[in-house]
Amino acid sequence: MANSHPKPTSGFLLVDFPHEHVILLTLNRPQARNAMHPDLEKDLEILLDWFEAEPSLWVAVITGAGKGFCSGVDLTAWDKMGSSNLQDDALKTKNGFGSISLRQFPKPIIAAVNGHALGGGMEIVLNCDLVVAYEGATFGLLEAQRGILAVQGVGDLERAAGRQLASEVLLLGRTVTAQEAYSRFGIVTTVVSNPSDVVPVALEFAEKITNASPDAIQATKLGLLMQKRGTLEKRLEWVATKEVGNVLSGENIKEGFKAFKEKRKPRWVNPAKL
Repeated sequence: MANSHPKPTSGFLLVDFPHEHVILLTLNRPQARNAMHPDLEKDLEILLDWFEAEPSLWVAVITGAGKGFCSGVDLTAWDKMGSSNLQDDALKTKNGFGSISLRQFPKPIIAAVNGHALGGGMEIVLNCDLVVAYEGATFGLLEAQRGILAVQGVGDLERAAGRQLASEVLLLGRTVTAQEAYSRFGIVTTVVSNPSDVVPVALEFAEKITNASPDAIQATKLGLLMQKRGTLEKRLEWVATKEVGNVLSGENIKEGFKAFKEKRKPRWVNPAKL
């Protein structure tokens, strides 16, 4: 099995099979805090499509190399891609950020969060079934601070934590600790005191899952996903609005990218009328 899996081509993704029926995926851009590069996202898409179809694999664990889980999109790489219509891109995204944040498959996926999970990194976490987090990890959706939108995180965070707590993160640009994510927001399953423990604990969870009937586990997760279907339709409806289009094609998103590259505070202009 291990020899038959698709081989990542970017060097940004490590693949391992630590236990029977379990795949471990490690984002491998530690120098960039595991920011999501287009080549890494493509590797994830290929591996996860294969995992979904491979009958001998029942659980996936995802983590990050080095001191961070995932710091979100690689803004420099994204800016270089120069998409002419970001709104269309968002509507066409099938599996979401990192090919994970919107993926709806019946096999469980566990996040082993060893450090910061920001932007799309937090969106990945929100779509995982179980989350093991190092106590020093932080979570945040800082997109609005850069002039962009947390397109995939809004619905999941509101559904998990409620409108007011979601607004605390989305509108105030606040990052929350792992303990807060566990006790206040309900998006973390367990918190560990050492970053080296996140993967072993996640693998313990994975082993417990593989001790159960895979048919029953996958049917149960399918039932959980069915409760979420309205959220996905609402996301598409929101992304298609004129207001979102104005943001993704406006001057402030360009200023956000420019300020990030120049390492300065953005100088926002008045928004288009919503």
